[in-house]
Amino acid sequence: MNKNQALPWDHPRFKSWISVGRACQLMQQALSRALTSLDIKPPHLDILVNLYRFEGISQQELARKLLVGRSNMSMLLPQMEKRGLIERRADARDKRILRLFLTENGRELTIRAMAIQTELIERTLSATPIEDCLLMATNMEKLIARLQSEEATED
Repeated sequence: MNKNQALPWDHPRFKSWISVGRACQLMQQALSRALTSLDIKPPHLDILVNLYRFEGISQQELARKLLVGRSNMSMLLPQMEKRGLIERRADARDKRILRLFLTENGRELTIRAMAIQTELIERTLSATPIEDCLLMATNMEKLIARLQSEEATED
């Protein structure tokens, strides 16, 4: 960089960007510690919560929702299936598509894990007024939409 070029930390939005990234990392670390007793990690929780909400979702749809590649799914899903948390079933109309379902054990674990996650979120954000939380969410949703729009344009 030359001397006339602004450094990233001199940019007025850089502090905001770094703060968001650090908050995400620290929340992931805290969530990992909180989930230790259930022997799952945040990526497992992401899968379980999505299957709880969208029972019968395909592996491809799940990967798209979680913003991960199919290779990540193909590593995590067999582990979870072996633990008896999920089932993969062929689609009734297209046997090439695998649909994902929680088992009874998976459903019970998901409910316990969601309670842990909710308690963590409540504890860490309880000092922040609800209006600020909603404003933060609105701003993050706008950022997500912008980033997804740019990604779609690049594709």
